[in-house]
Amino acid sequence: MMTLKPNVKQENLWQNLCLILYYQKLNKMSGHEFNGLLTRNADYLRPFALTLTRDNESARDLLQETLLRALINREKYHVGTNIKAWLYTIMRNIFINDYRKSKKYTIVKDDTPNEILLNSKQSIVSNNAETGLALKDIQASIHQLPVIYKDPFVLYYEGYKYNEIASLYKEPLGTIKSRIHFARKLLKQELSRN
Repeated sequence: MMTLKPNVKQENLWQNLCLILYYQKLNKMSGHEFNGLLTRNADYLRPFALTLTRDNESARDLLQETLLRALINREKYHVGTNIKAWLYTIMRNIFINDYRKSKKYTIVKDDTPNEILLNSKQSIVSNNAETGLALKDIQASIHQLPVIYKDPFVLYYEGYKYNEIASLYKEPLGTIKSRIHFARKLLKQELSRN
């Protein structure tokens, strides 16, 4: 009768597989245990939510959204890791995303009665002579700029992009941007004197 000796590689593979299965079993948590863990740590989140939002109502909403996301993504939580840090991260990310959304969609409130603007018989009268004089002042000020600032500024004014101007002059992009900035600054100073 022949006995088979296990190969060392096979034995290590078997041990690793057993360890993986053991840790997966440890990492499982029942829904009841996870809910208990959430409710015990919810009190720690309230001050953080209030610090972020600076408003009681918004803080309650943020806390509720955090707990909801934690429940939805509970399989992503690893047993034995810091639940508070995991919840703080979820809360911070929700707050940052909501903040970005609110900045992206700003609402402008107009309190003027629309009837006044619609029924107004006033018309805008343009003064071509005054506009022409102002344009001549601007063109003269641009012409007086040093060439190092004037050329990139004129190209930018004509619609060229920063990177196109930089490649045309074979200069770094930052240099072109700063020259256009200084040209604007010099023009503003010159026109404010007039």
